[in-house]
Amino acid sequence: MTAITPPFRRESAKGIAFLVAGVAVFSLQDLILKLLSGDYPLHQAMVLRSLTAIPFLLGLVHMEAGLKSLFTAGTWAMIRRGVIMFLAYTSYYLALPALPMATTVALYFSAPLFITMLSVLMLGEKVGPRRWFALLAGFVGVVIMLRPTGAVFEWAALLPVFSGFAYALSMISARRLGTTESAAALAFWGNAVFLAAALVLSAILGSGAYGGEAHPSLAFLLRGWVMPTAFDAMLMMSCGVIAAAGLTLLTQAYRIAEASVVTPFEYTGMIWSVLYGWMFWRQWPDATAWGGIAIIIGAGLYVLWREQATRRQTG
Repeated sequence: MTAITPPFRRESAKGIAFLVAGVAVFSLQDLILKLLSGDYPLHQAMVLRSLTAIPFLLGLVHMEAGLKSLFTAGTWAMIRRGVIMFLAYTSYYLALPALPMATTVALYFSAPLFITMLSVLMLGEKVGPRRWFALLAGFVGVVIMLRPTGAVFEWAALLPVFSGFAYALSMISARRLGTTESAAALAFWGNAVFLAAALVLSAILGSGAYGGEAHPSLAFLLRGWVMPTAFDAMLMMSCGVIAAAGLTLLTQAYRIAEASVVTPFEYTGMIWSVLYGWMFWRQWPDATAWGGIAIIIGAGLYVLWREQATRRQTG
């Protein structure tokens, strides 16, 4: 017993460190896109990001399972999952210019609640009454964050909630595909769908014929292509490097440590969103927002803890 425990603890600590670093890296992408959202269209940033990420992702595929892993019986399923991921992340990115970063991230963290609910509906997994209660509490937190009774309802707040739902669908798909396909192959095809969809949007909207919207989210979607400064182009391209680096860190975290150990540390993303929101836009969540954030995160952590406890009992 004493010979096994120390290595396990070291691997768990390493996994947590990798995951925290991966979340911190990915949060930089949110910051960059929010900074650029007032001057450039999302599809332009996505094209440059996706093109930059291709060589890095090909390298990951080659190291993990070889390039042959991109073309298997599950290729079309990976592409379909990529479409769902595109919807998830696009709706999330479109929320960034209209909402404080902390609000966007907190509403997106409804994803673990959706994952648990969809696991029951789509995978037939068992969920006890305490986890159902936690799910209900979590969605109460979402409603508090949405503020449907406010004087002015911000419809863009629905975007990160939809993003959490679509992300949950993609994770359910990943559970099925993960038994036969590599994580790097899933990421590559997700990026390929991003690039294809961004090119289609650019062909339709790139001229700016549909621009002129006043709402920040719609303007970020419909604005035509703009010749970027060298610095801004580098920022867009850096998102591709960030995505590849973040994926590597997160994949390593889940590879060397149990998911139940590292997953709760996904919520460290809230720290960065609050910090960046205050540093760049002087945005600070009010008491109502903090209440919703606390409920959503608390419910999500409880769901994860109960899942871990249930596995130990059945294992």
